[in-house]
Amino acid sequence: MSATTHDILSNGDDRQPTVDAALGSSDPMSLDTYVFPQERLKRTLSDPTKQPLVLVSCGSFSPPTNLHLRMFEEAADFCEFETNYEVVGGFFSPVGDAYKKAGLAPATHRINMTRIAIRDSSTWISVDPWEPLHKEYLPTVKVLDHFNHELNEVLGGIETPDGQKKSIHVALLAGADLIQTMSTPGLWAAEDLERILGHYGAFILERSGTDIDDALLTLQQYREKIWVIPQLIQNDVSSTKIRLFRKRGKSIRYYIPDKVVDYIYEHNLYVDDDKKQAEKGKAKISPDAQGSSTAATVS
Repeated sequence: MSATTHDILSNGDDRQPTVDAALGSSDPMSLDTYVFPQERLKRTLSDPTKQPLVLVSCGSFSPPTNLHLRMFEEAADFCEFETNYEVVGGFFSPVGDAYKKAGLAPATHRINMTRIAIRDSSTWISVDPWEPLHKEYLPTVKVLDHFNHELNEVLGGIETPDGQKKSIHVALLAGADLIQTMSTPGLWAAEDLERILGHYGAFILERSGTDIDDALLTLQQYREKIWVIPQLIQNDVSSTKIRLFRKRGKSIRYYIPDKVVDYIYEHNLYVDDDKKQAEKGKAKISPDAQGSSTAATVS
């Protein structure tokens, strides 16, 4: 979001945030030990006539849902058939704990859940912990600048089949609700919008029940850098609904990846504080937990 919201989002905690260095690792990662996750990046551009593209999805992911994963797949299909871009990588960038939002699980859990969600289901989507490793809230534009720096200044772009280097374009990937907030006066800093939409651009997935036509009219000056991806199969699952189901004791399985469900039960996430004690013994007998595979072990 905009830099204008920074003052109300800081948590006032001076401690340096850390997350697990990797799934199953007991080693903490901080900004001092941060390493950009490049393992799943495509190394060579398949079609030298196309512009290499990395998609970055910023958000809470509390928890990550199947729709969050589908966004990347639908965007990749859209780029292949409707644009001159070749997708060479995709990244989740979970927001830091300084972003004060209801239902926001600690960053270490959200990083672990997004890692679990893509671990066995994708070969090209990664999770970057750089944003939540900051104790202060980071505007979206700074996150996109970070990816541009790592991909093009540090890594030097991507190789073409003839051995040349080509710069990678970075773009924001988001749902239709985000573009609506961008069209709301005063919510985003004008300079941030100019760089996000004017320089990087955004791929926006249509969402059931969300009308973005008015928002696009307000953002008409950036229309050439806003690509709207039609959602051919309607899916309105959201993290908010998942948290609500969880608090009401309803099943959340098959709305989000199975291993993420297991992780939520294992760590008693998204239940009211006065219910957490009861939840410690509930996972073993819950209808939602019965028949599930062993919960992912994450330190």
